[in-house]
Amino acid sequence: MTKSRHAKKELAVKRRKSAAHGANRGSTAGDSSAPKGRKKHKPTPPDELRLIPIPLKDEIHPGDSLADKLLEALRQRRTRPQSGDILVVKHKIVSKSEGRIIDLATIHPSGESIAWANRYALDPRVIELALRESRAVIRRKNGVLITETNHGFLCANSGVDVSNVNGGGHALLLPEDSDRSAADLRRALKKRTGVSIPVIITDSFGRPWREGLTEFAIGIAGMKPLRDDRGRRDSHGYTLKASVEAVADELACAAGLVCGKLNRAPACIVRGFRYDPGPGGVQELLRPAATDLFR
Repeated sequence: MTKSRHAKKELAVKRRKSAAHGANRGSTAGDSSAPKGRKKHKPTPPDELRLIPIPLKDEIHPGDSLADKLLEALRQRRTRPQSGDILVVKHKIVSKSEGRIIDLATIHPSGESIAWANRYALDPRVIELALRESRAVIRRKNGVLITETNHGFLCANSGVDVSNVNGGGHALLLPEDSDRSAADLRRALKKRTGVSIPVIITDSFGRPWREGLTEFAIGIAGMKPLRDDRGRRDSHGYTLKASVEAVADELACAAGLVCGKLNRAPACIVRGFRYDPGPGGVQELLRPAATDLFR
Protein backbone atom coordinates (compact mmCIF):
# COMPACT_ATOMS: atom_id res chain seq x y z
CA MET A 1 0.00 0.00 0.00
CA THR A 2 1.40 3.39 -0.96
CA LYS A 3 1.85 6.17 1.60
CA SER A 4 -0.93 8.15 -0.09
CA ARG A 5 -3.43 5.29 0.10
CA HIS A 6 -2.40 4.52 3.68
CA ALA A 7 -2.95 8.17 4.71
CA LYS A 8 -6.38 8.21 3.06
CA LYS A 9 -7.37 5.01 4.88
CA GLU A 10 -6.31 6.46 8.25
CA LEU A 11 -8.30 9.63 7.55
CA ALA A 12 -11.41 7.61 6.70
CA VAL A 13 -11.13 5.63 9.95
CA LYS A 14 -10.80 8.87 11.96
CA ARG A 15 -13.88 10.30 10.26
CA ARG A 16 -15.95 7.20 11.03
CA LYS A 17 -14.92 7.31 14.70
CA SER A 18 -15.73 11.00 14.88
CA ALA A 19 -19.14 10.45 13.29
CA ALA A 20 -20.01 7.66 15.72
CA HIS A 21 -18.91 9.77 18.69
CA GLY A 22 -21.01 12.68 17.52
CA ALA A 23 -24.03 10.41 16.97
CA ASN A 24 -23.96 9.52 20.63
CA ARG A 25 -23.55 13.07 21.89
CA GLY A 26 -25.62 15.09 19.45
CA SER A 27 -23.22 16.49 16.89
CA THR A 28 -23.75 16.02 13.19
CA ALA A 29 -21.49 13.71 11.29
CA GLY A 30 -21.15 16.03 8.32
CA ASP A 31 -19.13 18.64 10.18
CA SER A 32 -17.35 17.52 13.33
CA SER A 33 -14.98 20.46 13.47
CA ALA A 34 -15.49 23.25 15.95
CA PRO A 35 -16.43 26.67 14.54
CA LYS A 36 -13.60 29.18 14.61
CA GLY A 37 -13.41 31.90 17.22
CA ARG A 38 -15.34 30.03 19.91
CA LYS A 39 -12.74 29.62 22.66
CA LYS A 40 -12.92 33.18 23.98
CA HIS A 41 -16.70 33.47 23.77
CA LYS A 42 -18.63 32.51 26.87
CA PRO A 43 -22.46 32.30 26.57
CA THR A 44 -24.32 34.13 29.34
CA PRO A 45 -27.04 32.10 31.05
CA PRO A 46 -30.44 33.77 31.44
CA ASP A 47 -31.18 35.37 34.81
CA GLU A 48 -34.74 34.08 34.72
CA LEU A 49 -36.81 31.96 32.35
CA ARG A 50 -40.58 32.45 32.28
CA LEU A 51 -43.26 30.23 30.77
CA ILE A 52 -46.50 32.10 30.08
CA PRO A 53 -49.32 29.69 29.15
CA ILE A 54 -51.87 30.81 26.57
CA PRO A 55 -55.21 29.13 27.32
CA LEU A 56 -57.85 29.05 24.58
CA LYS A 57 -61.52 28.94 25.53
CA ASP A 58 -62.82 28.11 22.06
CA GLU A 59 -62.15 25.14 19.84
CA ILE A 60 -59.98 25.72 16.77
CA HIS A 61 -61.70 25.02 13.45
CA PRO A 62 -60.34 24.71 9.90
CA GLY A 63 -59.62 28.17 8.48
CA ASP A 64 -59.32 29.90 11.87
CA SER A 65 -56.53 32.44 12.27
CA LEU A 66 -54.22 31.13 14.98
CA ALA A 67 -52.52 34.52 15.22
CA ASP A 68 -55.83 36.22 16.03
CA LYS A 69 -56.87 33.52 18.51
CA LEU A 70 -53.55 33.57 20.35
CA LEU A 71 -53.29 37.36 20.49
CA GLU A 72 -56.84 37.64 21.83
CA ALA A 73 -55.99 35.10 24.54
CA LEU A 74 -52.86 37.08 25.43
CA ARG A 75 -54.89 40.31 25.61
CA GLN A 76 -57.19 38.65 28.13
CA ARG A 77 -54.09 37.92 30.21
CA ARG A 78 -53.07 41.58 29.79
CA THR A 79 -49.87 40.71 28.02
CA ARG A 80 -48.50 40.73 24.49
CA PRO A 81 -45.48 39.33 22.65
CA GLN A 82 -42.21 41.15 23.34
CA SER A 83 -38.95 41.25 21.46
CA GLY A 84 -36.89 38.27 22.60
CA ASP A 85 -39.92 36.07 23.31
CA ILE A 86 -40.40 32.65 21.73
CA LEU A 87 -43.85 31.27 20.93
CA VAL A 88 -44.26 27.52 21.41
CA VAL A 89 -47.42 25.97 19.95
CA LYS A 90 -48.79 22.43 20.18
CA HIS A 91 -49.25 20.99 16.72
CA LYS A 92 -52.89 20.07 17.27
CA ILE A 93 -54.22 23.60 16.98
CA VAL A 94 -52.02 24.11 13.93
CA SER A 95 -53.32 20.92 12.30
CA LYS A 96 -56.91 21.82 13.16
CA SER A 97 -56.61 25.31 11.66
CA GLU A 98 -55.09 23.77 8.51
CA GLY A 99 -57.90 21.21 8.20
CA ARG A 100 -55.72 18.17 8.83
CA ILE A 101 -58.70 16.34 10.35
CA ILE A 102 -59.79 12.98 8.96
CA ASP A 103 -63.23 11.43 9.45
CA LEU A 104 -62.40 7.85 10.42
CA ALA A 105 -65.67 6.67 8.85
CA THR A 106 -64.15 7.46 5.45
CA ILE A 107 -61.09 5.23 6.01
CA HIS A 108 -61.23 1.70 4.59
CA PRO A 109 -58.31 -0.23 6.10
CA SER A 110 -56.41 -2.87 4.21
CA GLY A 111 -56.32 -6.51 5.26
CA GLU A 112 -52.83 -5.95 6.66
CA SER A 113 -54.03 -3.09 8.87
CA ILE A 114 -57.06 -5.07 10.04
CA ALA A 115 -55.00 -8.14 10.95
CA TRP A 116 -52.44 -6.09 12.91
CA ALA A 117 -55.11 -4.03 14.70
CA ASN A 118 -57.25 -7.05 15.63
CA ARG A 119 -54.24 -8.80 17.09
CA TYR A 120 -53.70 -6.00 19.61
CA ALA A 121 -57.23 -4.53 19.99
CA LEU A 122 -56.38 -1.38 18.03
CA ASP A 123 -58.41 0.70 15.58
CA PRO A 124 -57.48 -0.54 12.09
CA ARG A 125 -58.46 2.82 10.58
CA VAL A 126 -55.81 4.60 12.67
CA ILE A 127 -53.24 1.99 11.65
CA GLU A 128 -54.17 2.50 8.00
CA LEU A 129 -53.75 6.27 8.34
CA ALA A 130 -50.40 5.79 10.06
CA LEU A 131 -49.14 3.66 7.18
CA ARG A 132 -50.39 6.16 4.62
CA GLU A 133 -48.64 9.02 6.42
CA SER A 134 -45.31 7.15 6.59
CA ARG A 135 -42.47 6.63 4.18
CA ALA A 136 -41.03 3.69 6.13
CA VAL A 137 -41.99 1.30 8.94
CA ILE A 138 -39.11 1.22 11.44
CA ARG A 139 -40.51 -1.22 14.04
CA ARG A 140 -43.74 -3.21 14.37
CA LYS A 141 -43.88 -5.27 17.53
CA ASN A 142 -46.15 -5.95 20.54
CA GLY A 143 -48.83 -3.63 19.21
CA VAL A 144 -46.45 -0.69 18.75
CA LEU A 145 -46.00 0.75 15.27
CA ILE A 146 -42.96 3.01 14.86
CA THR A 147 -42.78 4.77 11.51
CA GLU A 148 -40.77 7.40 9.72
CA THR A 149 -43.13 10.14 8.61
CA ASN A 150 -42.91 11.97 5.32
CA HIS A 151 -41.23 14.79 7.28
CA GLY A 152 -38.52 12.42 8.55
CA PHE A 153 -39.80 12.10 12.14
CA LEU A 154 -39.50 8.70 13.86
CA CYS A 155 -42.55 8.26 16.07
CA ALA A 156 -45.52 6.06 16.91
CA ASN A 157 -48.29 5.82 14.30
CA SER A 158 -46.82 8.63 12.16
CA GLY A 159 -48.12 11.12 14.72
CA VAL A 160 -51.75 10.24 13.92
CA ASP A 161 -53.78 11.02 17.03
CA VAL A 162 -57.43 10.84 18.12
CA SER A 163 -57.13 12.57 21.53
CA ASN A 164 -58.41 16.12 21.92
CA VAL A 165 -60.17 16.00 18.55
CA ASN A 166 -63.85 15.14 18.93
CA GLY A 167 -64.13 12.08 21.10
CA GLY A 168 -62.75 9.44 18.76
CA GLY A 169 -64.70 9.89 15.53
CA HIS A 170 -61.94 11.79 13.78
CA ALA A 171 -58.15 11.60 13.68
CA LEU A 172 -55.67 14.43 13.45
CA LEU A 173 -52.62 14.36 11.19
CA LEU A 174 -49.40 16.30 11.62
CA PRO A 175 -49.10 19.54 9.62
CA GLU A 176 -48.14 18.80 6.04
CA ASP A 177 -45.11 21.12 6.25
CA SER A 178 -44.54 22.08 9.88
CA ASP A 179 -41.67 24.50 9.17
CA ARG A 180 -43.88 26.35 6.71
CA SER A 181 -46.68 26.41 9.30
CA ALA A 182 -44.30 27.94 11.85
CA ALA A 183 -43.09 30.54 9.35
CA ASP A 184 -46.66 31.45 8.37
CA LEU A 185 -47.67 31.95 12.00
CA ARG A 186 -44.56 34.01 12.66
CA ARG A 187 -45.34 36.32 9.72
CA ALA A 188 -48.97 36.70 10.81
CA LEU A 189 -47.94 37.67 14.34
CA LYS A 190 -45.42 40.21 13.07
CA LYS A 191 -48.04 41.74 10.78
CA ARG A 192 -50.44 42.21 13.69
CA THR A 193 -47.99 43.26 16.41
CA GLY A 194 -44.90 44.59 14.64
CA VAL A 195 -42.81 42.20 16.77
CA SER A 196 -40.91 39.36 15.13
CA ILE A 197 -40.50 36.34 17.42
CA PRO A 198 -39.47 32.74 16.73
CA VAL A 199 -42.17 30.07 16.57
CA ILE A 200 -41.74 26.42 17.55
CA ILE A 201 -44.41 23.81 16.81
CA THR A 202 -44.28 20.73 19.03
CA ASP A 203 -45.66 17.23 19.40
CA SER A 204 -45.39 14.53 22.08
CA PHE A 205 -43.15 11.59 21.17
CA GLY A 206 -41.84 8.60 23.07
CA ARG A 207 -38.10 7.85 23.32
CA PRO A 208 -35.98 4.69 23.12
CA TRP A 209 -35.17 3.19 26.53
CA ARG A 210 -37.27 5.75 28.43
CA GLU A 211 -40.85 5.61 29.69
CA GLY A 212 -43.30 8.45 29.17
CA LEU A 213 -43.80 11.04 26.48
CA THR A 214 -41.98 14.33 26.10
CA GLU A 215 -42.23 17.24 23.70
CA PHE A 216 -40.22 17.50 20.50
CA ALA A 217 -39.92 20.41 18.07
CA ILE A 218 -41.49 19.45 14.73
CA GLY A 219 -41.55 22.91 13.13
CA ILE A 220 -39.26 25.92 13.64
CA ALA A 221 -39.03 29.45 12.27
CA GLY A 222 -36.91 32.40 13.33
CA MET A 223 -34.20 30.73 15.42
CA LYS A 224 -31.41 28.19 15.15
CA PRO A 225 -32.62 24.86 16.57
CA LEU A 226 -29.12 23.78 17.63
CA ARG A 227 -26.51 25.53 19.77
CA ASP A 228 -23.02 24.45 18.83
CA ASP A 229 -20.63 24.69 21.79
CA ARG A 230 -17.76 22.75 20.20
CA GLY A 231 -14.47 24.62 20.58
CA ARG A 232 -15.58 26.40 23.75
CA ARG A 233 -13.97 25.64 27.11
CA ASP A 234 -15.85 24.41 30.16
CA SER A 235 -15.27 25.73 33.69
CA HIS A 236 -12.26 23.41 34.07
CA GLY A 237 -10.60 24.53 30.85
CA TYR A 238 -11.53 21.45 28.82
CA THR A 239 -12.25 22.17 25.16
CA LEU A 240 -15.66 20.76 24.20
CA LYS A 241 -15.56 18.47 21.19
CA ALA A 242 -19.05 17.01 20.78
CA SER A 243 -21.48 19.37 22.53
CA VAL A 244 -24.27 20.37 20.16
CA GLU A 245 -27.38 21.19 22.19
CA ALA A 246 -30.90 20.75 20.77
CA VAL A 247 -32.25 23.97 22.27
CA ALA A 248 -35.47 23.86 20.22
CA ASP A 249 -36.34 20.47 21.75
CA GLU A 250 -35.40 21.73 25.22
CA LEU A 251 -37.71 24.72 24.79
CA ALA A 252 -40.45 22.38 23.56
CA CYS A 253 -40.06 20.29 26.72
CA ALA A 254 -40.13 23.35 28.95
CA ALA A 255 -43.33 24.54 27.29
CA GLY A 256 -44.83 21.08 27.76
CA LEU A 257 -44.90 21.68 31.50
CA VAL A 258 -47.66 24.28 31.02
CA CYS A 259 -49.15 23.04 27.72
CA GLY A 260 -50.57 19.70 28.83
CA LYS A 261 -53.33 17.72 27.12
CA LEU A 262 -55.81 18.45 29.91
CA ASN A 263 -55.39 22.15 30.76
CA ARG A 264 -56.57 23.73 27.46
CA ALA A 265 -53.39 25.78 27.06
CA PRO A 266 -52.06 24.67 23.66
CA ALA A 267 -49.42 27.39 23.44
CA CYS A 268 -47.10 29.41 25.62
CA ILE A 269 -44.62 32.26 25.53
CA VAL A 270 -41.05 31.49 26.61
CA ARG A 271 -39.50 34.68 27.96
CA GLY A 272 -35.88 35.22 28.94
CA PHE A 273 -34.12 32.63 26.78
CA ARG A 274 -31.23 33.99 24.67
CA TYR A 275 -31.62 32.24 21.35
CA ASP A 276 -29.57 32.53 18.18
CA PRO A 277 -31.65 34.14 15.40
CA GLY A 278 -31.80 32.35 12.07
CA PRO A 279 -34.23 30.98 9.51
CA GLY A 280 -34.57 27.75 11.50
CA GLY A 281 -35.79 24.43 10.18
CA VAL A 282 -36.55 21.12 11.85
CA GLN A 283 -34.42 19.16 9.38
CA GLU A 284 -31.34 20.29 11.33
CA LEU A 285 -32.57 18.19 14.26
CA LEU A 286 -33.02 14.98 12.26
CA ARG A 287 -30.05 12.65 12.40
CA PRO A 288 -29.16 11.01 9.05
CA ALA A 289 -29.72 7.26 8.93
CA ALA A 290 -26.02 6.76 8.16
CA THR A 291 -25.05 8.03 11.63
CA ASP A 292 -28.10 6.74 13.55
CA LEU A 293 -26.84 3.91 15.76
CA PHE A 294 -30.32 2.90 16.92
CA ARG A 295 -32.27 2.52 13.68
